[in-house]
Amino acid sequence: MNAHLEQLAPQPVWRHFRTLCNTPRPSGHEAALVAVLERWADEHGLSHDRDYFGNLRIRKPASPGHERSPGVILQGHLDMVVQANADHPHDFTRDPIDTYVADGWLHARHTTLGADNGLGVAAALAVLADESLAHGPLEALFTLEEESSMGGALNLAEDWLEGQVLLNLDSEDRGQVYIGCAGGADVVVEAQFPTRPLDDDEQAWRLSLTGLVGGHSGIDIHKGRGNANRLLVRVLRALEASGTRLVDYHGGTLRNALPREAFATLALPRAEVEAVTVRLAALQDELRRELAGVDAGLTLALTPLEAHPAEALTETASHLLVNALHAAPCGVERMSVEVPGVVETSNNLGVVSLESGRFYLCALVRSLRDSATADIADRFTALFALIGARTRVENAYPGWTPNPESALLARFCRLHRQCLGSDPEVKVIHAGLECGILGGKYPHLEMVSFGPQIRGAHSPDERAEIASVEEFWLLLRALIEDLASDRAA
Repeated sequence: MNAHLEQLAPQPVWRHFRTLCNTPRPSGHEAALVAVLERWADEHGLSHDRDYFGNLRIRKPASPGHERSPGVILQGHLDMVVQANADHPHDFTRDPIDTYVADGWLHARHTTLGADNGLGVAAALAVLADESLAHGPLEALFTLEEESSMGGALNLAEDWLEGQVLLNLDSEDRGQVYIGCAGGADVVVEAQFPTRPLDDDEQAWRLSLTGLVGGHSGIDIHKGRGNANRLLVRVLRALEASGTRLVDYHGGTLRNALPREAFATLALPRAEVEAVTVRLAALQDELRRELAGVDAGLTLALTPLEAHPAEALTETASHLLVNALHAAPCGVERMSVEVPGVVETSNNLGVVSLESGRFYLCALVRSLRDSATADIADRFTALFALIGARTRVENAYPGWTPNPESALLARFCRLHRQCLGSDPEVKVIHAGLECGILGGKYPHLEMVSFGPQIRGAHSPDERAEIASVEEFWLLLRALIEDLASDRAA
């Protein structure tokens, strides 16, 4: 499948990206791809090993005459975010990604594309296969579960990697180089709320909020897009005057993707159905006006359920839960003063669910300051303690402190001018790159992050600009060859 990728330039990168598209690789299910890459390494005479967590390393000795050049680590993550449109059945553990080209961009049909970080992985494999390239000792480090928990980087073996320079290939903007990123943590809230049977005058209705753009909770959170969980909770609060009670709730699928859809089942007094229908139409117009220009497709729908649920939350429990969710931190908390234009602290209400009274929430807090991450997490603890819920913080990872005086950065900027005729923008990103974690384990590493142009990551709108992949490949090869010209002291 995806044979047309072999016709794109640069062919070495797209050939490997085809392999990634054809090999399912959601977070936690990377084993099949690891096996494919290990067989490929064996076929090319390259050594490979894994650490105890399963992160994969493929090594290639220096080309003749460059044995004393600094070792270079090419780093990316194997997993991808799995998001599909609600009306498109897709099993990400079995089905390949179906790609197509339109107007100079590569897209996937109704699902995420996996260019994040598949193109970085493909470029690293293309470097390993390139016999014309002069290079020092090479290590390609492919981590696991980056999208779900940063698990691969957090559990990376220490005293394993040998290189002195790390090139992170997980950025998404042509003409830019990243030298710092936010840290973050998952905030998980759980509770069991009381329920009672539906009254004789209550009927079950399905309330849906769909049509949002979604996106990456680090890269896109400042763009004013709607968060389906935030918006549907707002609607639920507005409907409380009609005596609604929550039966269940399901919103969002990943803590690092802006939720595009959310659904709630309501116990609604029959006498209030007409008033609620009118109120929903007004709320839809209100929300569309507020989101004009960024999320014009928002749609609210109320449909009756044939199946009659046994129970719903009690009035008090439903009221307390809706209020707590309505008050929870969501979106941009603060912009950075030190790095203008960059979000300093944010929170994404990524996944919210309620089933048989059991409540679950997973939010992703990001910040350039670890103290601010801890503060947002503590606000969740304080808020949800008021309704008897338990809060815990998981998968915390540090930020990557920028070093504008880095020799590697200066080298990158020089080569960018030589190869592409312009200076790159030097950036700090609010999204979480693995560099902060890797730098904590290997503090001697010099690091930069760069990549091709990717838009709509973490949503079915994800796409990659084909021309930018050529620029990325040109720059990556030039940087490796330039590093090979150095000699260790």
